[in-house]
Parts: sequence; structure tokens; C-alpha cells
Amino acid sequence: MPTNSSRRTALKNILAGSAALAVAPALTSFKEKKADTLKLKGNINHSVCAWTYSFLSIEELCKVVKEIGFGAIDLVGPKDWPTLQKYGLYSSMCYVAGDVSLTDGFNTIANHDKLVKQYEEVIPQMVAAGYKDVICFSGSRRGMDDETGLKNCVTGLKRIMPLAEKNGITIHMELLNSKVDHHDYMCDNSKWGVELCKRLGSPNFKLLYDIYHMQIDEGDVIHTIRENVQYFGHYHTGGVPGRHEIDETQELYYPAIMKAIVATGFKGYVAQEFIPAAVGNEAKIASLRKAVETCDV
Repeated sequence: MPTNSSRRTALKNILAGSAALAVAPALTSFKEKKADTLKLKGNINHSVCAWTYSFLSIEELCKVVKEIGFGAIDLVGPKDWPTLQKYGLYSSMCYVAGDVSLTDGFNTIANHDKLVKQYEEVIPQMVAAGYKDVICFSGSRRGMDDETGLKNCVTGLKRIMPLAEKNGITIHMELLNSKVDHHDYMCDNSKWGVELCKRLGSPNFKLLYDIYHMQIDEGDVIHTIRENVQYFGHYHTGGVPGRHEIDETQELYYPAIMKAIVATGFKGYVAQEFIPAAVGNEAKIASLRKAVETCDV
């Protein structure tokens, strides 16, 4: 089980461009035994979170994604967008440039100036690159009550929403569990997140509904998706328990969840964010292919 700090470390490595260690053996083996490109149904827009495959460089991950047969990578910062574009891939969820913090978010007034500056810088870059979606985080509670957190998030986010709206950019706050992986995280349930959406009242602010995280903290996944379709702009996957492959070893049945998402009319992206437990780089890459097949309903 990855810790709170392990995800932050992986994110920093990706943004710093230092995730390229020991990638040649993985891709050499994959190419030698490459399976046919998947014939996808087109009902789900597939993606993969870069940090979960950080044993590959961004360029090597692009090659894997192209070979499997889908078209996007999630959680990529501006530095690596040219590499995605080189391979004709889309940045389905963008990061701001520089340090990305899950704990120091919009629920704390003292963070607002720094955060506003980051989003004011990245939004024009997204427009130039043709990207539409960027992630944000509530931050940790640190003793803060829900109402104060909501008010503070509204105050900070309202400073950047006019720029996002003007440029057709959607800002997504991720729902993360506070029970196992991100202790003390404030936006840890869909009810709080939906209330934030309602208070902001902007079609350009939505929630990133992480299926793994919300199964841990609240369950009732399919019903929640059906009831809150207008507030959910993006989805992440992961096996429960363990955040590993979305296969028969875990409690969620992803084909049913994907069918529920499709039935809502959702046209955004579903990104694989499991940490492959398979042994060996070739097997880890095969796990990604299988997950995309599982979710392609």
C-alpha cells in the first residue's frame, strides 16, 4: 500500500523528469512480445496516471500507451506536454508546474496567493497546448471544520474561476480517502465535494471522483455516480483493498461501474491509477493492458 508521502515523491519525480531509470529492459521485452493493439469500443475515453508507472520515463510510457491502443496520459505537468504531443497523446488531467501538494490546498487562506499564481500561469499554457482539465486539492484539515474549509476553498477558487471559464478550462478537485492513504485530507467524501461545487456554481469546476478512494471512505459507488453525474468530471480507478490491479483479487467489479458511468452520458476520461503488483516490468505493462480491456465496456 503506497503511503501519502510515496505518491508525493512519485509526483515530484515525474515533474522533475527523473522517472526514467531502468526503462530499457521493460520496453525491450514488451516490444519483443507485443500484443496486438486493442480494438476499443469508444464508449470510454481511457487514460493512465503517469505516476503509477514511474518506472518508465514519460517517453517510454507514451510508447506503451500507443502500443496498447489508447490516447491519453493523466497527471502530467507542462514540462512533459511536448513529449505527449510528439506521440499524438492527450494530457487528460494536467498539473500546475512546480511542486504539487496534496496537503497544502485551497482550504487554507495562507496558500491562496501561491496557488492562484500557479493556476494563472498554467491555464494560458493549457490553452496553447489544447488541454482542458487541471487538478486541484483541498489540502489537509489540521483541525479545521468542514464549513470553514468550504468557505476558504470558495474564496480561493473564485480568484481563478473567471480565468478558467473565459478559457474553457475545467478545474477538478480530487476526492481522496482519509482512512488509509491520505489521513486528514479534507475533500474525503462526495457530499462535501458536491457542496463545494454548488457554492461555486460554475460549470468549470467539478470533482475528480476516484473510485478506489471513495470505495474506502464511503462505498455505494454506482449510486453515487448516478446521483452526482453533473458534478463528476473525471474518474480514477484502483483495486480495493491495496490499490493494485482491478482484477478478481479485489472487491470492486469495474465492468458494472464503467457501464454505470457510460449510462450517465459521461464523455470525459477514466484514468487507471492502480499501482501494479505484478512482478517484473513486462507483467506490469500487461496489467495496464488488461485494466483497459476490463474497463472498455
